[in-house]
Amino acid sequence: MTAKTWFITGASKGFGRQWAEAALERGDRVAATSRADDAFDDLVKTYGDQVLPIRLDVTDRAAVQAAVRQAAERFGRLDVVVNNAGYGLFGMVEEIGEDQARAQIEVNLLGPLWVTQAALPFLRAQGGGHIIQVSSIAGVFSLPGLGVYHASKFGLEGFTASLAKEVADFGIKVTLVEPAGYATDWAGPSAVHAERLPAYDGFRAGMQRPAGVRGEPTATRAAILAVVDAEEPPLRIFFGKGPLPVIRAEYASRIEEWERWDEVSQAAFGA
Repeated sequence: MTAKTWFITGASKGFGRQWAEAALERGDRVAATSRADDAFDDLVKTYGDQVLPIRLDVTDRAAVQAAVRQAAERFGRLDVVVNNAGYGLFGMVEEIGEDQARAQIEVNLLGPLWVTQAALPFLRAQGGGHIIQVSSIAGVFSLPGLGVYHASKFGLEGFTASLAKEVADFGIKVTLVEPAGYATDWAGPSAVHAERLPAYDGFRAGMQRPAGVRGEPTATRAAILAVVDAEEPPLRIFFGKGPLPVIRAEYASRIEEWERWDEVSQAAFGA
């Protein structure tokens, strides 16, 4: 199999790090981005010119364009573009501050948009490529206490579904990876928490549940390679155990409610 060239945001930890290592181990080349200067020193020491470390803040559109151009010029092409950079914002909708909301949307939604826009001219010119958007099960159903995080992932899902149709004729594949709960630091050091309002203390106490078993991030290595090597990759794929039954129930509930209110819905159309 011909070696692929990857561009991965948020590659210093979590899924991004696992996938970068998986790609490098099989001989692929990786442009790995992070906000830290020395995040990839160990990878460069091990893999040498296979790795292009890039310091990048995905909210800086000009910097994103320069980083994508740097990777394309260094390696000659881009085969797999992975939008992995992101974090969780925890808090009830009323509790989220303005700066917190803007930062969440900037990183989780606009960051992938800027990277996607920067990469598309190169992918179109070379006649193909594969864009991987790291969404979440939180991109297809919602829980209390994560409203703005959900908004960012629902937005990512929305523009990506449109994108897939827009670029198919150019030979460009698009996939939304929707992980369930994994043992990353998404809910730990990387998370941001809003200041709690006492009004929600009772509700919060009622929604506390024992933590379930979390998936092992290293187990996603084979899965992501299977997706990027597929001749016809999926538009959407869950990573982890449990999402499918949850989403079956969620969508059945939605359809039942739409059907129950269909008479009112149709009456709203007029003559």
